[in-house]
Amino acid sequence: MSVERKHLKEALKELRERTPKRNFNQSIELIINLQDVDLKKPENRIQETIELPHPLGKKVSVCVFASGDAALRARRAGADMVLEREEIESLVGDKKKQRQIANKADSFIATAPLMPIVGRVFGAILGPRGKMPTPIPPTANIEGEIERHKKLVSVRARGQPVLSCRVGTEDMSDDDIIDNVEAVLRRIEGKLKRGIKNVSSLYIKATMGPPIKVKIKED
Repeated sequence: MSVERKHLKEALKELRERTPKRNFNQSIELIINLQDVDLKKPENRIQETIELPHPLGKKVSVCVFASGDAALRARRAGADMVLEREEIESLVGDKKKQRQIANKADSFIATAPLMPIVGRVFGAILGPRGKMPTPIPPTANIEGEIERHKKLVSVRARGQPVLSCRVGTEDMSDDDIIDNVEAVLRRIEGKLKRGIKNVSSLYIKATMGPPIKVKIKED
C-alpha cells in the first residue's frame, strides 16, 4: 500500500469544497488510524517531533529557557517567552503557573546548562504533553532554532491507535500542505513495523469541516 500525491490532491480538493467558510483561517489536520499495532507494548508507542518542510501557516509560540547573552538573543529573535534561571527557580512548586506556561507555548527550547533545573521544575508538566525542551548550547544559533521550531509538530499514540497533527492552514497551497503531510507519513511509516500496511485509514480535516478520507493505494 502507498499514499500517492494525486490522492492527497483529490482529498484536499474535496476538503476545500465541503468545508464551510469561516471568518478565520482554519487549520488543516492529518488523522492516521493504525491497525495491528499493540500500543500496550512500550516499543510500539509513538511519540515523534517532526520538522515540516513548510511553516504551519498559523503562529506557533516558542518559549526559550536561557540566561545572559542567550536570553538577549532569544528576545531579539522574536521568542514569545524567555525565562531566565531566576524566573525558572521562582516557579518551583507553583503548579498553576507551570501549567499556564505549558499551555501558552507550543514549543520549548532550553540552553543546555539550564536543562537540569528546567527538568526539575517543568518535567512533570511538559513531559506528558510531549513538550520537553530541545537542548541547545548557549552559543547556538538561537534565531535559527526558533525558526525551526515554528515548523515542528508533535505526533503521539499511546492509549488509542490514532495519530493526529496539524499540517497547515486553508490559505496554504495544496503543494505545501501535501509536502507537510508526506513528511509526517514518512516519519510514521519508519516507526511502524509494517510501514504503511499498519495504517488502516487516513483523513484530512479542516477545523470546521468534515473528515475527508484519503485513498490508500493497494500494492
